Amino acid sequence: MPGKLYLVATPIGNLEDITIRALNVLKQVDLIAAEDTRHTLGLLNHFEISKPLISYYKQTEKSRSEVLIEKLKEGKNIAIVSDAGTPGISDPGEEIVKLAIQNNIEIIPIPGACALINALIVSGLSTREFSFIGFLSTIKKEKKEKLEEVKFETRTLILYEAPHKLKGTLEQIFETLGNRNIVLARELTKIHEEFIRGTVSEILDRIEEIKGEFVILVEGNNISKKDLELSNLKNLSLEEHYSRYENQGLDKKEIIKRIAKDRNVNKNEIYQYFIKK
Repeated sequence: MPGKLYLVATPIGNLEDITIRALNVLKQVDLIAAEDTRHTLGLLNHFEISKPLISYYKQTEKSRSEVLIEKLKEGKNIAIVSDAGTPGISDPGEEIVKLAIQNNIEIIPIPGACALINALIVSGLSTREFSFIGFLSTIKKEKKEKLEEVKFETRTLILYEAPHKLKGTLEQIFETLGNRNIVLARELTKIHEEFIRGTVSEILDRIEEIKGEFVILVEGNNISKKDLELSNLKNLSLEEHYSRYENQGLDKKEIIKRIAKDRNVNKNEIYQYFIKK
């Protein structure tokens, strides 16, 4: 009988945030796969847990996942942990989950700390809907392309960033997304936990050298891409609007229907206009 795969969330700073269930799982499994075995050993020692450890980090995730799957097939129960927070969220975990599903191995999530959720709920920005981006590319062109991609996203945007890249990322956000309201959450759950709120330009003027990992939360755009497109369509003459759809190969009936919908008018009104032409 195959073993079970546990994805165990660990504290993002304050060790008191670990759950009783997480501790019990770590005590009971046969093996713990850790992003950084030295870091995890410190956590285990703190709670007087002694278990075999195997490294499982981004660069070895694919190859090491296959090794772990074989151990699971042999009946070993395995826990996956990252350095902090929930495995699979900008940390190793995704690859082994895919393989486990393919091999009909039971996967059990052990919930706990997650930096993006903790930052969001105290941000003061909309929590109704959000879009998690994670770490942006270190390549400037790719970073800009990703921000362009979410420029008209109306949901709150959430990113992770390292301190030495923070200023450059904020400058790119200002250039691409504009001077929006943002929140920087740093050192979550730790002694120097801090939330910095303001517009991008205000925060760029205030920050200098700041230590700690950051969660950046960006206010969503108040105009969606669809709204912008509709606004642009309404600025067209009816003839230009008609030609736009005609060039897409639509027939007259469908074109009139779409124009009426775009302009929020009765389709007979549009039909009568073109009858008279």
